[in-house]
Amino acid sequence: MGSAVSNLIIIIILVIVLFFSVKNSITHFKGKGACCGGGGSDVKVRPRKLDEVIAVKVMKIEGMHCEHCYSRVHNTLNSIEGVNATVKGKKGEALIKLGKEIPDRELLQAVNDLGYKATEIRDK
Repeated sequence: MGSAVSNLIIIIILVIVLFFSVKNSITHFKGKGACCGGGGSDVKVRPRKLDEVIAVKVMKIEGMHCEHCYSRVHNTLNSIEGVNATVKGKKGEALIKLGKEIPDRELLQAVNDLGYKATEIRDK
């Protein structure tokens, strides 16, 4: 009888672990999970109002899977002085308006430092 109770306890623990795993996976796949180390409630950095737009670029980005990913890229790009960016996560790209000269490599590096893969940047 002792091994039956032990087996029952192990089965109950496994069912509980499985339940929470499935519950968190469903939240993640709906784009509301913390796949990137954060929660679903981010405050977005407001894009800067630029006095003059000197260039418009499109950056292709791989690895964004949820709203949190899109928000991280949005906030990082918009925290760069002279950048007004909009992230189109489902398309895997960011539309970047520049108010001053910023090297492409700086923009690409900012996104790559987040753990995503900025594959190209081109003038629009």
